[in-house]
Amino acid sequence: MKIFVCVKQVPDTETKIKLNADNSGIDTAGIKWIVNLYDSHAIEEALKIRDANPGSTVTVVGVGPKRINEALITAMAMGADEAISIDAPENIDSLLTAQALAKAIGSADLILTGKLAIDDNGSAVTQQLAEFLGMPHATVVSKLVLNGNKITVDREIEGGAKEVLELTLPSVIGCNRGLNNPRFASLPGIMKARKKPIKELTLSQLDVNIEQRKNQFTDFQMPPPKPAAKVLQGSIDQQVHELVKLLREEARVL
Repeated sequence: MKIFVCVKQVPDTETKIKLNADNSGIDTAGIKWIVNLYDSHAIEEALKIRDANPGSTVTVVGVGPKRINEALITAMAMGADEAISIDAPENIDSLLTAQALAKAIGSADLILTGKLAIDDNGSAVTQQLAEFLGMPHATVVSKLVLNGNKITVDREIEGGAKEVLELTLPSVIGCNRGLNNPRFASLPGIMKARKKPIKELTLSQLDVNIEQRKNQFTDFQMPPPKPAAKVLQGSIDQQVHELVKLLREEARVL
């Protein structure tokens, strides 16, 4: 089987975000970058499927600035066989990302992605990639069973319910937490992965024009600071009375 995993590099969840001078995005200086958390589940599932199907290979593919190679090295340290890096500006949109991925992948038996990226929460690339490649797809997948050329998945839907789908390979699957427990990339694994070649492509080589992106974002704003907490004084009865008053007059939830 030819298995591909799409990987995005995102800011670490503990990174303190700052906006750049013109508020067109975040200031990337000094940010610690990591593999998107949901993509880690996709990598782990791909490795499990490969190991259960001798002769299969796992190729990780990433779109973004040159630093995307670090995320691909992490994926190879986890166990991926090969990597493809597509050089693209920070502000590429989901449509062109999916188009570039589709052209770089070409043909595959199975493509795994994260259900969304934790930086923009777009949740669009998986579906668009499937459309470009003409493959069936499912996303928010928390269970996956492969049987021959059929793949059965459980996906979470509204109200805490689950939907069970059967797809025919080749397919595109967007992975959710709960699907597995991703392994860690060990230091020896990272050192070994750095010696592996990464196939580097550009958007122009894939005939993808950045000027054709459909979405551009401007005027980013940081969320307003949280108001200071109020500490109620007095007896329990006085505190309850004051709390009810605040909920009614300030919060207006009563």
